[in-house]
Amino acid sequence: MSRLVFITGASSGIGQALALRFFQAGYRLALVARRTSEVESWAQAQGISAESYKIYSADVADCNSIVAAGQACLATQGVPDVVVATAGISIGMDTAVREDLEVMAQTFATNNIGLAATFHPFVAAMVQRGSGSLVGIGSVAGIRGLPGHGAYCASKAAVISYCESLRGELRPAGVKVVTLCPGYIDTPLTQKNRYAMPFLMQPAAFADKAFSAIEAGVSYRVIPWQMGVVAKLLRLLPNAVFDKALAGRPRKHRQPEKPL
Repeated sequence: MSRLVFITGASSGIGQALALRFFQAGYRLALVARRTSEVESWAQAQGISAESYKIYSADVADCNSIVAAGQACLATQGVPDVVVATAGISIGMDTAVREDLEVMAQTFATNNIGLAATFHPFVAAMVQRGSGSLVGIGSVAGIRGLPGHGAYCASKAAVISYCESLRGELRPAGVKVVTLCPGYIDTPLTQKNRYAMPFLMQPAAFADKAFSAIEAGVSYRVIPWQMGVVAKLLRLLPNAVFDKALAGRPRKHRQPEKPL
């Protein structure tokens, strides 16, 4: 039987691009999204045979919902070889606005608790088997904080640290934890940004490089590599220089967005 990948956020963006890349590599697909009809239409349009994929309806921000989807995958398709948690949201916030505290809670519920809940159903089975890869999608935005982007930057910094912790826990059992940090990818999450996005990548190009990193079992990678260089340089900048460089930068939009 061919290998199996479980992917959240499969209705658009990098989740959908990764699903196609894994299918092209011969994987069976377990696809998770709220908008299941869109995933079904996409799979049919790609010519993916019905035997090659299953779609699970879940809201990643709801722990019980995403855990149930994982358990359904185990019962229906078996233990995945790779689990990729791509579902996420990016919303601007202003700490002075009371309603935006709920934005921060929603962002962490999706980007952090949702990621851990995505991994949860598969950890014990992968440990028992002695193999598997859990892939967390961080961001270069998790390396330094950006004005107006506090919720998202903080959530992605937490993804990076969480995956590092999990990697140390699972490595002795033969289970790999891969942290991928995209730069700017042309997806619904970035198309409304009001600032320059250097080294902007198309989802398919990102998926190709991400697939290679996952197959190689790397522990951490920034894609594209140019953004990794930029991120390292930004990390080294003294705070006064960094703050001056970002002075006047447009803030992230505050309008609500839905998980992919």
